[in-house]
Amino acid sequence: MRRAGRRKTPSRTQRPEKSLFGKPFDGGKRMDHGGPPEPQQQPYYSQHPAMMKLYEVQKEVQSSLGPQVCTFSGLQNDREYKRLERELTRLLLEVDQVDTEGKPDLQGTRKRAAQEVEGLLRYLEENATHPSRLAIEELSNAARQLVEERVVAPQRAGGVSEITDELVDALQELVLRLTQIKTEGRVPLRKARYRALTRLCAVQDVLESRTQHQTLPLPLSGETHEAVHCINQVMVKVSVARSQLVALLMGLSGRDSCAHLSRILTELQVELDALDVSGNAAIRNYRKQVVEEINGLLKHLDLEGEGEDTRRYDLAQNNSIREIEAVRAHVSHLREGVLRHCAMGDLGFRPKAELQSLLTHLDQVDTAKNPCIREARRRAVVEVQAIITFLDLREALACRLTGPDEHPSHRAVWLVLGSLSDLQAQVLGFDGKRADKSYMILEEMLTKQLLALDAVDAQGDEMTKAARKQAVKFAQNILNYLDMKTDEWEY
Repeated sequence: MRRAGRRKTPSRTQRPEKSLFGKPFDGGKRMDHGGPPEPQQQPYYSQHPAMMKLYEVQKEVQSSLGPQVCTFSGLQNDREYKRLERELTRLLLEVDQVDTEGKPDLQGTRKRAAQEVEGLLRYLEENATHPSRLAIEELSNAARQLVEERVVAPQRAGGVSEITDELVDALQELVLRLTQIKTEGRVPLRKARYRALTRLCAVQDVLESRTQHQTLPLPLSGETHEAVHCINQVMVKVSVARSQLVALLMGLSGRDSCAHLSRILTELQVELDALDVSGNAAIRNYRKQVVEEINGLLKHLDLEGEGEDTRRYDLAQNNSIREIEAVRAHVSHLREGVLRHCAMGDLGFRPKAELQSLLTHLDQVDTAKNPCIREARRRAVVEVQAIITFLDLREALACRLTGPDEHPSHRAVWLVLGSLSDLQAQVLGFDGKRADKSYMILEEMLTKQLLALDAVDAQGDEMTKAARKQAVKFAQNILNYLDMKTDEWEY
């Protein structure tokens, strides 16, 4: 094996991620289409055996291994990881064995080819061992253990799993923690988080539908009609299928498959359709209820390929997210206008009706029960409400009339509200990070206003007590809004 010293490859952070998505390289530069470089760029070496071999390696990286590496979302112990690592190592050995005959141009091309393969190897390892990827797996394992103990194991033992509010709440907590994991925009991490969220949300949906079913009246007696006995038997099979589905979604079933379970549920539907209910409305409604239960399970059986479609795990391409982002862009424009007019002392610019219409628009955005989309919508709503409360306080301060009979403590609360209004203007215009000095100053000033409110002695004045309580809530909302703007959340 020929090596001209150990190659120093650039760090992954310096390599543009797009270069790993199947785009050819030529001398470290991007090209617009595949295939070898233009002949005039390297007139002498373009047909050299060494160059042709490097082109073959390049083509395999661009057309096959590169895209696979850049969308792989598993861990190091996965079979697919080991296969990709093995294939890339093979390519690296082939590149090392290319005989450049000591020609500098061929040596440079070989070096760049090796760097590209090494970059893919490093990218593969970094994503599989990234702290966020390990955090996703840790939360997924916690969810699996919870579902195994509370749902799957009792059913396999011949008993009935009890779906409690405690279980539903525990799963919801895991969903929220998953949404808070940072992916740094990396496709493999986004994909892994999306797949984990999708399955866990599907389990939630299945269990919540089971909770609702437990509150329904008992099935009709078999003596009512012979069809009722058949429907009751189907209900028992549906209950078993529900636990099998939960096990499939959480990766706890080694025997069943989505296709097999889909066939079972479809056969149950056919069995129900064949029943003669003789025009009995009560039995017909009972059968309809069971059919709806089966349909509710069937809709979750297409998750085997979930997350492979970029449009699904890349929420930047989601239509609901696009709607939310369009609203946020409009809100940003209105916020700039509000701050600009307030700085000039002009209170005439009050786009409150427009802001209220944006809230209505956000309320109509379809989240499809996706926790990331729900959180994105919530944050957009908070941004709109922050501007509305700022305008309301500015108007209240401008219209406030003071008199000699005003209680001193009440006046003190209003003085703090005036300071909070100025600070809120700064918070609305803040566009930095928590490590910034300006953030720390704002946080400290807001905390001081809270302390000033705590120091106000209402002296038994009910109006002062109410005003102080409202001012405290207002200050805390500003702090929460500042935290939200700087928590680096991503969908």
